Amino acid sequence: MSRLLYFAYGSNLDYNQMRRRCPGAKVVSRAKLPGFRLAFTRFSGTRRCGVADIIESAQDAVEGVVYSIGQEDAERLDRFEGVGQACYDRIDVSVFCPDGQTLNAFAYKAREQGEFLPSRAYLNQIIDGARRHRLSPEYIAMLEALQADR
Repeated sequence: MSRLLYFAYGSNLDYNQMRRRCPGAKVVSRAKLPGFRLAFTRFSGTRRCGVADIIESAQDAVEGVVYSIGQEDAERLDRFEGVGQACYDRIDVSVFCPDGQTLNAFAYKAREQGEFLPSRAYLNQIIDGARRHRLSPEYIAMLEALQADR
């Protein structure tokens, strides 16, 4: 059975959320996506706040985790992310792992709407996932410094 590599940078850093959405997901590695920055460009009616996106930015990098997922999990994740519903599109990315390995994966890129504040609960979900996956202290500090709503 074919597996796909998925680079998660937002709330899917939350291991429990990923286990619910993609029961067969396996963590491959921490990773860094150069040439992008984290932004909150979509407003989620479900979460009632801004939700994560990646925006091209030559001098920046987004940290996250690479999961190996099966086709069924990928299709389920597409539904959660609103692929085909004008929410997110899949894009191909090359990420760099701490061991020096480069992996080709897919990530979700929002169909941008603007800039919105994440809720404190949503941002904390990302921060907790970043800590669990041991993203860099500098990146976690950046996340902690982000402004949140309510």
